[in-house]
Amino acid sequence: MPRLPSLFVSHGSPMFALEPAQAGPQLRALGASLPRPRAVLVLSPHWMTPGVRVTTTAAPETIHDFGGFPAELYTLQYPAPGAPDVAARALELLNADGWNATADTEWGMDHGAWVPLRHLFPDADVPVLQVSMPRNLDPEGAVRLGRTLAPLADEGVLLLGSGSITHNLYEFRHDVGAAGPGYAYEFVDWARRAVTGHDGDALVHYLERAPHARRAHPTSEHYLPLPFAYGASAPGAPVQVIDGGMTYGVLAMDAYRFGDLAQASHA
Repeated sequence: MPRLPSLFVSHGSPMFALEPAQAGPQLRALGASLPRPRAVLVLSPHWMTPGVRVTTTAAPETIHDFGGFPAELYTLQYPAPGAPDVAARALELLNADGWNATADTEWGMDHGAWVPLRHLFPDADVPVLQVSMPRNLDPEGAVRLGRTLAPLADEGVLLLGSGSITHNLYEFRHDVGAAGPGYAYEFVDWARRAVTGHDGDALVHYLERAPHARRAHPTSEHYLPLPFAYGASAPGAPVQVIDGGMTYGVLAMDAYRFGDLAQASHA
């Protein structure tokens, strides 16, 4: 199998599971274009821990880690199997690089994992595991975390950073199709230029380089899966930008595929 690309996806609101809008069909097409992964390893901002942890369960639970949504959302399940063998390999790589990572047998799949995976792999037949986001992670550390786990891409594992390219919930609008304010589109345009230009320095120093960075991301946790996915990719790998549109006025739904597009799609 060729080296798999790494992905960044915007997972939006939990309602993305029921409201695919513009991004859902595009993620489904993206998943269908990939060679079947041995497993998907997900970094999500909805599992933050004091250090690095990796899920080792063979049957991860679908976690409904949100409140105040329609009852239908809480009935959804994503019954993908776990990947204990890949978890063991991930722990080996992490600890060899000084992350002092530990196994976790309790965590399942939070909505940052299963909601976008419902679109990418709707049959829930690809094994899934998660790596936690350390509470003290910064963009430089996120790149390093991706690089530490990058050898898994050569072993058939899809490395997935699930976050949001913009994430200011203070400005959340209740209409899924609401247009965003100008600053959100400016940040999206900057991010597209940074990833397609392989500007890792800009991605690390986004608070100083990106327009309206602190307004687009009042906190960093939904941004960090982007430098993680960048770090997990091969140096200079071609980038595909997937325009997911804007939802709820403030949640841009772009995704990025870092990898050899022609090789992966025809494997």
